[in-house]
Amino acid sequence: MKRMIQGLLLAGSLVVGGAALAQGTTQGATQGSAQGQMMKDTQAGKGMAKGGMIEHMGFMVPADEKAMLERLHHVNQEEIRLGKLAQQNSQSPDVKSYGDMLVRDHTTADQKLMSYAQQKGHKLAEPKPLNDVERKAMAAEKANMEKLQALKGAPFDSCFLASMVGDHDEVLGKLMAGQQNVTDAALTPVLQQHSQAVTQHRQQAYTLLGRIGPGSSTGVGGSGGMGHEMGHDMDHGMGTGGAGDKDKGTQSPSDKNKMDPGNPKKF
Repeated sequence: MKRMIQGLLLAGSLVVGGAALAQGTTQGATQGSAQGQMMKDTQAGKGMAKGGMIEHMGFMVPADEKAMLERLHHVNQEEIRLGKLAQQNSQSPDVKSYGDMLVRDHTTADQKLMSYAQQKGHKLAEPKPLNDVERKAMAAEKANMEKLQALKGAPFDSCFLASMVGDHDEVLGKLMAGQQNVTDAALTPVLQQHSQAVTQHRQQAYTLLGRIGPGSSTGVGGSGGMGHEMGHDMDHGMGTGGAGDKDKGTQSPSDKNKMDPGNPKKF
């Protein structure tokens, strides 16, 4: 009888142990499978990030650092060309001065960007569109340049300044999107300084457009020394506070159109 009880206890132990072993094996296999899937998902996520786009408030830039730098380099070169065009086709001293500022600031920004690219071993080329959005944007950019090249004097000033407001809004959005994906701390100050200059350019273009563009009651130079007023605004830090402050520039009682109701983009 005693041997029978011992045998039953032994059999029960084997059954329980076997069940526990089977359960442990199943859990281990499940956990291993889950971990493997997580690793696959992570690797896939990295691949998508590298070959995809980074989005911020509707603005997109390539997640790949070299591709992003190529687009910023292109922007700088385009703004330099537009600045030189303003000096040639405008008859307004203020617009000519604004064009000179574009050439100066974007040359400096591009030198810093190219210096960083060289340190990282990037050879920047002319960017090719990655999707239909970029393809259409590049076509519109080319068409706008051709239109501005055909204009002179006051018509050029109005179209040029309106273009500068929209262009710098877009560039600022792309810079902010790029900052979401920075992996090298050395790139952060390059993008931040670029953003500050772009914010200032946008605000000054908007201020000039309100004073000498369509509907202006003063006309070109009618306010008596616009260049002096631009310098006064800059001395008071207009538009240098970052993306959120670009519409908070110094205002004078004669400025009527400061709310920019037609511009839906906010940063």
